[in-house]
Amino acid sequence: MNMSNEEYQQYVMAMAKSSPTGKNLVWAFLVGGGICAVGQGLSTLYEMWGAGDKAMPLVSLTWVFVAAFLTGIGVFDDIARHAGAGTLVPITGFSNAMVSPALEFQSEGRITGTGAKLFTVAGPVLAYGVFASVVYGVILMVLGLG
Repeated sequence: MNMSNEEYQQYVMAMAKSSPTGKNLVWAFLVGGGICAVGQGLSTLYEMWGAGDKAMPLVSLTWVFVAAFLTGIGVFDDIARHAGAGTLVPITGFSNAMVSPALEFQSEGRITGTGAKLFTVAGPVLAYGVFASVVYGVILMVLGLG
């Protein structure tokens, strides 16, 4: 089959399913909002248990653990398939991005598989996050605000 680029694009558009944008937005909002609401509840609970200013880091650690656990048992992907960005944008998405490649490549060994692939997706996020933090800090210092 010989097609031009334009013909191929028309063929792809004709075959592609339309995305239910409204439904996807509602799911992302509800699941993302639910994650935030549970996080706020955990923060309150940790504060009641005497964590004080350590409550929010504990919430982050809890969500990282929960998302990693759900990824490990194969449930996170099912939730993310319906919730989309609702699960991928919060810290749960970061945890999933760390654990998924590690699980996928564990058969290649602890060093060359799990260790090397652990940061495949999350590495650039960390690198650019640290870079942005440094730039932001320099700007604050130059302006005398930091």
